[in-house]
Amino acid sequence: MVGRMASTRADDVYRRLRTDILGGRLVPGQRLKFPELSQNYETSVGAAREALTRLVADGFVRTQAHQGFCVTPLSYEGLAELTQARVEIEPLVLRLSVREGDMTWEAGAVAAHHVLERTPFFAADDDTHPSDAWSSAHAAFHASLLAGCRNRRMLAIARSLREEAELYLQWSVAFGRERDVAGEHRALLDATIARDADLAAELLRDHIAHTAQLLIRGATDGPEA
Repeated sequence: MVGRMASTRADDVYRRLRTDILGGRLVPGQRLKFPELSQNYETSVGAAREALTRLVADGFVRTQAHQGFCVTPLSYEGLAELTQARVEIEPLVLRLSVREGDMTWEAGAVAAHHVLERTPFFAADDDTHPSDAWSSAHAAFHASLLAGCRNRRMLAIARSLREEAELYLQWSVAFGRERDVAGEHRALLDATIARDADLAAELLRDHIAHTAQLLIRGATDGPEA
């Protein structure tokens, strides 16, 4: 019973930390100190450590020698590597998803897009980062597109890469202001439900690459930084 309660506390801290990182309340590069975490999240050091370990695996937190944990910094090299992996893997998984997905999967993609299309990009009191609601809807939409793929290993890799990319999205207002994001999502959905696997894969590859070009402006170690 004690072990189950400790695990439940760690799950709660994990969810709250993840939300605060994606919501921009914990900024890239910020150190995550156990005394502050224990106080702010009303938890034990053990539960906080377990939550941070999971966030390291997700790519949202990093360990630093002699300094402990910190929110993953925005990095030109990291974004370049992430983008290279995504443009190879995600379109392949989407192509399989379009070919293998059933009617229930197709309906799920349409429903997820409906929610995304009607969710404001910015919160009413913050026009510097995507809102928590939009970020959640955005992640759900892209996850729904890939969900028809029956290869669980490839799907898990693609989802992991997408989750890591969400951290970068939170730190680029240009992501939503300098492109027709809604139009890109609509085109992706249309190609998907038309079962045009090649077009859907091509559109997703362009979508990822375009996003990366805008997000690179937020990196601190790029060639033009």
